[in-house]
Amino acid sequence: MLLTDLMQQNIDKYGEYPFLYFGEKAFTNVETAEHAGKFAAVLDKHEIKKGDRVVVCMPNCPEVIFAYQGIIRTGAIVIPVMFLLHQQEIHFILKDSGAKAIITSNMQYSKVKKAVQNLENPPKVFVVDDVQDEAAINIYSQAETLKRIETNAPATEEDIAVILYTSGTTGQPKGVMLTHRNLYSNAATSASLQEDEERATTLGVLPLAHVYGFTVSNACFLLGASIVIFAMFDLEEVCKAIEKHKVKGFSAVPAMIHGMLNSPITDKYDLSSLESVGSGSAPIPGAVVEGFKKKFNADVLEGYGLSEAAPVVTTQRKTMPVKLGSVGPPLPGIEVKIADDNGNELPTGEIGEILVKGENITPGYFKNEEETKKAIQNGWLHTGDMGRVDEDGYLYIVDRKKDLIIRGGFNIYPRELEELITRHEAVSEVAVVGVPSERMGEEVVAFVVKKPRVDVTEEDIIEYCQDKLAKYKTPRRVLFVRTLPKNAVGKTLKQQLKQQTQDVELYI
Repeated sequence: MLLTDLMQQNIDKYGEYPFLYFGEKAFTNVETAEHAGKFAAVLDKHEIKKGDRVVVCMPNCPEVIFAYQGIIRTGAIVIPVMFLLHQQEIHFILKDSGAKAIITSNMQYSKVKKAVQNLENPPKVFVVDDVQDEAAINIYSQAETLKRIETNAPATEEDIAVILYTSGTTGQPKGVMLTHRNLYSNAATSASLQEDEERATTLGVLPLAHVYGFTVSNACFLLGASIVIFAMFDLEEVCKAIEKHKVKGFSAVPAMIHGMLNSPITDKYDLSSLESVGSGSAPIPGAVVEGFKKKFNADVLEGYGLSEAAPVVTTQRKTMPVKLGSVGPPLPGIEVKIADDNGNELPTGEIGEILVKGENITPGYFKNEEETKKAIQNGWLHTGDMGRVDEDGYLYIVDRKKDLIIRGGFNIYPRELEELITRHEAVSEVAVVGVPSERMGEEVVAFVVKKPRVDVTEEDIIEYCQDKLAKYKTPRRVLFVRTLPKNAVGKTLKQQLKQQTQDVELYI
């Protein structure tokens, strides 16, 4: 099945209904299809053809979805780019992908203009609002005289629909290629877990430029759901939308869930309709899950995925027991196994690398055969994540393979320590990293964000840990910080934290 079929299937099955809400605006599914067809017509006029790459770089807004659907109607490939990226990062993506066009908005235009400089073949720049620059092509102005396009190029399920550039926190980003089959199958399988539920309205708080948000929006087409889109996560506006639309569930990242749990803003609104919140993209402490359940009488359903898997691999679900600390069983049709360094499957309960197989798995990285061969072996995606599976098939993430700390020959998994420290009554957030040590190989450093108006010392945290864990697993140092550095989807940037430890005395 093709992504171009999603919208028409939605209209045929559910008829016309309000599909997108954005501020004071609302667009039906039929109007969304009309705009997508107009965007396709403008791109076609400027000779954007099958296989061309088109970058979309702007905050969440209806035009992001119009652009995605418009691009794939021309047979071109969508490259979603987080609008928060630096101009040099955008420049790299434009150069590496050979993008022929970029669609953006007034807010990002000056950054985009700098990003296209010094490119051998600079892309055409399209804008969705007013930009006072002759070099910018306004899509809406040109669309007025053009006839909408349904599909302009025959496609197959194996054609590349999207290229997602990884965050690049440990090096240059890689372009993850995803086919129509990859994305459609993952959205359809995710939607199938909710097919028996009533049609509803959900919240689009995740970046649509991230694969998690991309798949959530695709699943809404299949479910006949409506989406309230937010340019950014504003807790007050989110609470208003939950109350107004009687939202039962939405997908988020841990930082958003943490904010809801700890803010008094939520007490001003009726959030009783909320039944569950999906959590992904980064680990969520068990203490936050338990606190959220107590405060809102709603479950946090943690899942696991990655760009290379389009993205959902496993998820907790309402129809099965929720196991605290687990990210749930695999989606139907997806295989997961835990393997040793040679790819051999390990027994139930043992820790090893998580390998994944299914229709959702990327065919590889764009123009990067070397990295593709490392990641995909014998049809299995080697995720670089460490985990274990229990007797019921539930997956537990232990840590990133690269985040494993080896202290004096003993393996230490930061996530285990983070879970413990988060349960301390004075701790709001924590991140644990390993830093070089001449004597021990690596030492353990914990970065802690304290709760407001509490007193806690480094010695208090270390003693708390040593009371509950083997001493070798506990921090050598605890550093208090105001905030943890995070990327746009809530992942803690541990490399930045490691850099902050370069001048720290480890008491060795």
